Amino acid sequence: MQLVVGRIGKPHGVRGEVTVEVRTDEPEARFAPGTVLRTEPGATPPPARNTEAGATPPPTSDEPGVPFRVPAELTIEESRFHQGRVLIAFEGILDRNTAEALRGTLLVVDSADVTPPDDPEEFHDHQLVGLAVVTPAGERLGEVARIDHAPSSDLLVLRRPEGRTALIPFVRAIVPEVDLAGGRVIVDPPAGLLDL
Repeated sequence: MQLVVGRIGKPHGVRGEVTVEVRTDEPEARFAPGTVLRTEPGATPPPARNTEAGATPPPTSDEPGVPFRVPAELTIEESRFHQGRVLIAFEGILDRNTAEALRGTLLVVDSADVTPPDDPEEFHDHQLVGLAVVTPAGERLGEVARIDHAPSSDLLVLRRPEGRTALIPFVRAIVPEVDLAGGRVIVDPPAGLLDL
């Protein structure tokens, strides 16, 4: 399973650096120089933003007439934090135009390459997605579709059997147990939570 660890944002400066929207708890380790990250399969550059006469055309590959394609892998040459953001320079991305072509590309790693957390009360998103969601009495409520990371708490996005979704705050008072070995999450929702 591919896990998203970042999303490339706008270029920073003229030498090919880009901002990265971090989607990992370990940015220092994940974005260390020399790290090779895969790009989202099928990622394509956004359309040119400036179509005025005389505008700089989008970057091309080394072959004349062939547009730039986002490579399957990007190697981090340098990374640093600047004003609360991660700035990354990738090998081979040497100018602002090429960096612009990377905008929106998702950076991914294989879940097999991610070590499990040391804390038994901490989970990676991919460990929870697909687990059955049941009440303490054993009533099946659905399955975990994804995890949304909200400012106040993480939310389990529950896919209900009838196709609807429900948001469940991932807090001990509502989610008293996560049983990875048993493939289930026990949820004790307050009345009306699943009807919202």
